[in-house]
Amino acid sequence: MMSMKTDINKASQVIFEGGVVLYPTDTIWGIGCDATNEEAVDKIYKIKGRDSSKSMIVLVDDIGRIPSYVREMPDVAWDLIELSTSPLTVIFPGAKTWHLMWLLRMKVLA
Repeated sequence: MMSMKTDINKASQVIFEGGVVLYPTDTIWGIGCDATNEEAVDKIYKIKGRDSSKSMIVLVDDIGRIPSYVREMPDVAWDLIELSTSPLTVIFPGAKTWHLMWLLRMKVLA
């Protein structure tokens, strides 16, 4: 059995190379990839059989990264994030700085 650190390093390498990983969350198993890699995102849509017009959740490792992915970061969103004591999903109206095809899909970013 691999150690957790080895598992994380392997998953990071797979994501870096444009692959897809399966990971546990607090309630379900997630399918993840580099959300800025259009080919990797397409792989998830195919695996899930999901309509490409539907958006997906994007996870960030630090709240400071959120403004680089969304068009607007309202003050209330910062307040909710700072006050939350459990996992939190915030839905933002649109994404920025991503590949054009990905932007066309993403009406909102969660």
